[in-house]
Amino acid sequence: MKRLTALAVVMLSIGALTSCSSGGISKANENAFVSGSGVAVYIKPAERKIAPDLMGPTLSGTSIKIAKNQVIVVNVWASWCSPCRAEAPLLADFATRLAGHVQFVGILTRDNLSSASAFVNRFKIPYPNFTDDSLLAGFRGSLLPNAIPTTLIIDANNRVAVRISGEVTFALLDSMIKKVVAEPSHA
Repeated sequence: MKRLTALAVVMLSIGALTSCSSGGISKANENAFVSGSGVAVYIKPAERKIAPDLMGPTLSGTSIKIAKNQVIVVNVWASWCSPCRAEAPLLADFATRLAGHVQFVGILTRDNLSSASAFVNRFKIPYPNFTDDSLLAGFRGSLLPNAIPTTLIIDANNRVAVRISGEVTFALLDSMIKKVVAEPSHA
């Protein structure tokens, strides 16, 4: 029963990420998704909600659990999404430069594994990518991913601190990561 409830929540969450066409049928292509404007929402530490556990199957075929008590950047993406392709090199660069200080992960949504694998290889994405987008339901009550792409930043206290809806820019991502990293732990 829990699995069915989680599935229903995921379907509602995914529905919120997409726009409908063809009589209410969503199509996984560049014309059938809600594109964010690249605006960041920053939540003050006292008002943040706990992030869900980030664990499950990955594109590499393994199952992992991301350690808590570190700053984590979560990118929700799909290979067919133009803004996702545009921001991929930037995210890969940040993940490489900040390795050991900030953990990056991706959550694949509304995509097939072969296209997603080709995307990861093409853009040399160095971080793990979850293939179970039911993880998105865990952000309910906090900053729910509301566009493709969406980038979330989780603070060192495992609370959702930032949501960037749409393609990230260097300046915005850099400033938001620095802001969250500079915060005291257990604030």
